[in-house]
Amino acid sequence: MLGGGGLVGANVYASATEDGGADSAETLSSPAGTIDCPDVGDKLTDVPEDAKEDVAKELALLDQQIADAYQRLTEAAQAIKQDPGFADNAIMKPLKEKRGATIERIAIAVDRTGDRPEGLDGLADCTLRAPEPDSGDQANGADGEDGAQDNGGDDQNGADQGGQQQGDGGQDAGNGGQAGNGPNAADYQDIKSVQPNVQKPALSSDASRGTFATSCGVNENGLFNSDNVIVAPGVSNGAHHFHDYIGNQSNDAFASDEDLANAETSCVNQDDKSTYYWPVIRLQNGSQEQDANSPGGGIEGNAGEIVTPKEVTLNFVGSPRSKVTEMPRLLRIITGDAKAFINGTANANASWSCTGFEDRQLKDKYPLCPQGSDVVRTFKFQSCWDGTNIDSANHRTHVAFAAADGSCANGFKAIPQLVQRIVYDVNAPSLQDGGKTTPLFAVDSFPEQLHKPVTDHGDFINVFDEKLMGEMVDCINEGRKCGVGADEGDDPGQEEPTEEPTEAPTTPPADDEPEPGDGGNEQTDPPANDDPATEAPETGKPATEKPETEAPANDEPGDDAPAADPADDDKPTMSSTVAPKSDGTPSAAAGDDQAQGGSDDDENAGGAAAQTQPPAEDTEDSLGTKPQAVGGNLAETGATTLWPAAGGAVLLIGGLLVLIRARRSAR
Repeated sequence: MLGGGGLVGANVYASATEDGGADSAETLSSPAGTIDCPDVGDKLTDVPEDAKEDVAKELALLDQQIADAYQRLTEAAQAIKQDPGFADNAIMKPLKEKRGATIERIAIAVDRTGDRPEGLDGLADCTLRAPEPDSGDQANGADGEDGAQDNGGDDQNGADQGGQQQGDGGQDAGNGGQAGNGPNAADYQDIKSVQPNVQKPALSSDASRGTFATSCGVNENGLFNSDNVIVAPGVSNGAHHFHDYIGNQSNDAFASDEDLANAETSCVNQDDKSTYYWPVIRLQNGSQEQDANSPGGGIEGNAGEIVTPKEVTLNFVGSPRSKVTEMPRLLRIITGDAKAFINGTANANASWSCTGFEDRQLKDKYPLCPQGSDVVRTFKFQSCWDGTNIDSANHRTHVAFAAADGSCANGFKAIPQLVQRIVYDVNAPSLQDGGKTTPLFAVDSFPEQLHKPVTDHGDFINVFDEKLMGEMVDCINEGRKCGVGADEGDDPGQEEPTEEPTEAPTTPPADDEPEPGDGGNEQTDPPANDDPATEAPETGKPATEKPETEAPANDEPGDDAPAADPADDDKPTMSSTVAPKSDGTPSAAAGDDQAQGGSDDDENAGGAAAQTQPPAEDTEDSLGTKPQAVGGNLAETGATTLWPAAGGAVLLIGGLLVLIRARRSAR
């Protein structure tokens, strides 16, 4: 009887843990819709120096408010089904009031030392875009025709059809998407179905034809955080998604210019202390990472295994029309728009492709690469500078993209253009089953951006030694190849792999699909023919040696009060969620031990999520992010089949009959 009961109990336990178990990452539930808010920061083109710090904190608070509202929206999905007016009354109206108060504080901060900005009052109201009822079918690849019309963010009003069709069926929990928070099947396209679309501007006689390479590794040090020192200095979790960092090793929201100048670097050339960062890519496989229960991570819909790049190349190239001038030290450049799904594509600059197919670039789709080909994401940064400022209020107007012919607008100077190419060894996901067989991959994003590929973006701060910057400019202007690994490698390959695609695209592409960024805005839009992958040769290999850096102290850098606190109604948390600047990423077990309750996102919590620590057992052989799947539960050993339960039941009944007979014989 005991043996039979044990088998039944084991079978019940195994069945309960078969679908992911208690260790699956905590993520947002299926969204009840998408929150569309105007981008206040993009409207601020002139902020006085004395007001910049206060304005940056208030802008970060606006992002926090949207994240909070999105979290409440997903948690209230059942209540919204029962009462359609619940979302408007309980979520959207309070959000508008909070945004209005924050926007007013921004106007006051600017007004203290400059002219009060106009036109901000109408930016407080947000729109709740409801998902379509047939979203579940599309997300699992059943509705390819509709999915083909998902243009990422091509609708300038942010009304992306495919993106809104997430719904309650978005993706299967555990293996699909971000447990309903995107991506969906319509966000992927077979690269072989794309026609070559890369063009290069003609070179004039004054063109600067050289290239300069720097090699800074692939983030084998495991330096991550959800801060953004450019957009939200002094604000923890300002990005609401995790970043990979290479180069400068002192990157967090609280890093000053002096900190950056004195930092260690992962670059082979130690005179390059520049900071290069971008959103991580994750496999949607249910694995827990160090941020699984932290703001910016799992609780904001960024879940799954972080993929370490296979290769990162950083090339600085010249202008097809003129010589280039030196970048000013500490110049900040952001390319792409992390909010392009909501904002529209005026500032979008995503480029996705596959090795061997880089003459064809996708702007609003993730590529399905054939066997033997790797995923490539490429960033071409702005190459025209206003000659005066190292940053601007909206972090865009001090730099610009060149026109289609490669020329800079009047008043702007050509500078070396950073071309950043990141390669990942990830397989084409299985769209027909929502990524269960082969997991989906996607970039981290703000919660409301639903991990759309059009939201991809990159950030750069120039911390080159001035002498080395001068050498770079001379090299480029003289038409030479210089820098670390400059003589190695050729142009990113255009020779197609011989293997057939591992999977035909579930969602056929529209033949005349427009590309983002074709609006012709010389100051903000990259030219349509500005291919990020093929203009410069692939030079430089990632650093193979670990930089000699000391592990930082574990003190949280953000306990000091900000210079000007927001009103008490909705303060951003100022302590840091920066991941430790040391080797390795915690294992699943270690991550469980370190998981912290509460969240920066809860405006009433009053505290920040604790800083996660690397496991004590990590060694130099465990560099980088390790797969963190949970292994060895009973569900994986065969105990979930029916025979153990059936056998247990027979033993249990047999034991009972023996006991009854024995008692009758005794009488």
